[in-house]
Amino acid sequence: MNRNIILFGIVALLYLLTGYFQSWNLSLTILNTALIATIAALGVNMQWGYAGLFSTGVMGFTALGGLAVVLVSAKPNAENWGAGGPAILMGLLIGAASIALAIFTYNRLKPGRNRNLIVAAILIGGFFLFRGIYDPAVIAVEAVNPQFAGNIGGLGLPSLLAWPVGGLLAAIAAWAIGKTALGLRSDYLAIATLGIAEIVIAFIRNEDWLARGVKNLIDLPRPWPVPYEVNMQKDPGFIDFVANYGLDPANASTIFVKLLYAGMFGIVLLIVIWLSERALNSPWGRMMRAIRDNEVAAEAMGKDVTRRHLQVFILGSAVIGFAGAMMTSMDGQLTPGTYNPLRFTFLIWVMVIVGGSGNNWGTVLGGLLIGWLWLVVEFLGPNLMGVLTSGLSEGPLKAHLIDSAQHMRLLTLGVILLLVLRFSPRGLIPEK
Repeated sequence: MNRNIILFGIVALLYLLTGYFQSWNLSLTILNTALIATIAALGVNMQWGYAGLFSTGVMGFTALGGLAVVLVSAKPNAENWGAGGPAILMGLLIGAASIALAIFTYNRLKPGRNRNLIVAAILIGGFFLFRGIYDPAVIAVEAVNPQFAGNIGGLGLPSLLAWPVGGLLAAIAAWAIGKTALGLRSDYLAIATLGIAEIVIAFIRNEDWLARGVKNLIDLPRPWPVPYEVNMQKDPGFIDFVANYGLDPANASTIFVKLLYAGMFGIVLLIVIWLSERALNSPWGRMMRAIRDNEVAAEAMGKDVTRRHLQVFILGSAVIGFAGAMMTSMDGQLTPGTYNPLRFTFLIWVMVIVGGSGNNWGTVLGGLLIGWLWLVVEFLGPNLMGVLTSGLSEGPLKAHLIDSAQHMRLLTLGVILLLVLRFSPRGLIPEK
């Protein structure tokens, strides 16, 4: 216990030192990003630490959470919606109904040539019917004000409502993925989930009618009660308050906003930890660990392994989607081009491995530590490389070393991971 407190104290000291020697704005920016990543890491820990499911689809579930913010809180585009929104929904429903009918027919008919022909006819007919309705509607929606809109818009609801919707979207996607991929062996499951995540990102990037694709969607509303810095700087009460302490209103307003975000994200993190600990220490949690350690023995005791795997896969994905919605709300924009496996999948996995898989508090420690390293090295790397190369004469070698400073975060992350795996292979705070 004392060791764990010391470890958390060291991580807290890193954030304090960053604020003192760099800036408190930078320290709070790193903290907020790390808190969101830690929540996503807790979702991965549910899948891997509880049940041994090696899923690499974190990026896709994070993007679905961000998409939920657009659909729920973005301003409505009535003209675009009227041009083809209902037809797009109709086409999507027809496509889903065709797949469902094909599955139902496949299960009901006897194996043979007739079944194969009927299922093929349903799928081919449904595909052409879907495209016949969907494609013209998409063209109509994207043709309306493409410079500033070109998409159906959102519902204009408060951004906080989008957070649980993001978890719900990720859970629905996890159910669809789990029904088809959870029967695969662990390495094939990892490949399948990574491929599906790439498909999700490709869909969001290329379907401009949904969220403007690679044109990006900005000006998403902030969650209540976070104000805008510009409005705070015009408030006489706030100006008088910061003047009493000799603070700059612009800097103080930014710090205040980030403190509000940190408080909100911290509350969500504590709720997720509390629920995770309750689940882990319940009969359900002991059953999941028994399945993780020996599926054959658990199945022999009457446990439905596939069903339990699906259950925990959905729960973990919902937490990841929730975190993805929080991130998009904080950023105020959805930029599909920034979603990449390095940041949104493998970085989260490093947090779980370094902290200690199967231990929620270990995952929190790993998330805060790796989150700090990942972002602080981005700022310190060029400065450090400048100091190291200050004695070199101008030339190709010095230019190459300075240009390679951007890769120092990868080097640092790899070194930390190797050190932890060498000296503490079960993580900094191992599972009991």
